[in-house]
Amino acid sequence: MNAREYLEILHVAERLKDTPRHCTTSKGRTESVAEHSWRVSLMASLLRHEFPDLDTDKVVNMCLIHDLGECFTGDIPTFIKTDSDRDVEDSLLEQWVRSLPTEISSDLLALYKEMDAQETTEAKVYKALDKLEALIQHNESPISTWSDNEYELNKTYAFDTVAFSEWLTELRKEILKDTLNKIDQEHL
Repeated sequence: MNAREYLEILHVAERLKDTPRHCTTSKGRTESVAEHSWRVSLMASLLRHEFPDLDTDKVVNMCLIHDLGECFTGDIPTFIKTDSDRDVEDSLLEQWVRSLPTEISSDLLALYKEMDAQETTEAKVYKALDKLEALIQHNESPISTWSDNEYELNKTYAFDTVAFSEWLTELRKEILKDTLNKIDQEHL
């Protein structure tokens, strides 16, 4: 890959800094997809000692690239995203990835294939962290920014995704405690 190709990849990825997500920060500012991806990646890095047999670098890489398709489509909240939306995002992402230098394209396509298959522990951890970060962010955001469906969704979302791991299941339970406390505080 030459320097120009490298810069072009970064220019496309920069779009995620300006791509808003459904959730807000603790101060009520709409978060960007880049901010979400950064924290999911941090979450993966911090689990290095909890999952010593895991290829943590691979999980961090998965977390870094998982929402690159949103450079082309924007963020659509999971509870309204359709199969058609997913197909469009996947198609545009694949088209872009295949246009990249061969070594980068091959690496990314292999990661996306593994992420989609959800067969390896690395792929399962990435997927769990992606969903858990969204829940954590909702718990940190002002409850006035929650949509009506999120009160119930935040109580049930991602338990199935973390079921493969005792540690992640425990984390999900702690997140649920924070959700319930936040909802209870709203009624005081």
